[in-house]
Amino acid sequence: MAETTDSTMIVNALVRQALIAAQEVMGENGLHAVLRASKLERFIGNFPPDDLEPSIQAIQYAKLNEAVESFFGRSMLISMGRASFQYAVREQAALLGIAGVALKLLPEKQRIKFILNSMANALKKSNPDVNAWVDDSGRRVAYHESTCAICQGRHSAHPVCHLYAGSISEAVKWATGREFEIVETHCRAQGDPHCRFEVGEARG
Repeated sequence: MAETTDSTMIVNALVRQALIAAQEVMGENGLHAVLRASKLERFIGNFPPDDLEPSIQAIQYAKLNEAVESFFGRSMLISMGRASFQYAVREQAALLGIAGVALKLLPEKQRIKFILNSMANALKKSNPDVNAWVDDSGRRVAYHESTCAICQGRHSAHPVCHLYAGSISEAVKWATGREFEIVETHCRAQGDPHCRFEVGEARG
């Protein structure tokens, strides 16, 4: 399986998506603070274009996530993840492959699998080195990625990919119309071979 390395690049479109989401949920001043803390000042007032050209290294993206958690806590990253998926639906529907899809005709589990596979495929389109997949062999659907950039170079006793969990949560809500608990059961920052997000029980 492919692994994220220090030289792995995150494309402009994904960085732009994250920065727009960050500004939306933490405000301009909050965004500027975390950009300075993660040594990404060049993006202050200068978001990258919406294309698939290389933008920043995976380890820089991880430092951005770490700075947000340090300044504002994990709930801010979850909110960023939600806003990031909403932006993708508005601006990158073709990349996600969701334009014109009649999800209402599918059973709920199939809707969840569809949107999670769409997320994985969009990431693979943006970077062929990405290794992400959906597993529905158990009682619950789970999303995996062994190349997750959010935890690149980080070491933690607990999962740290809160932005990813927020994006998956919003994606499942978009597909089903209901809130589901998303639990990161494995994380590369903990030494696991991949990050794993399980779609748990519905909330109402």
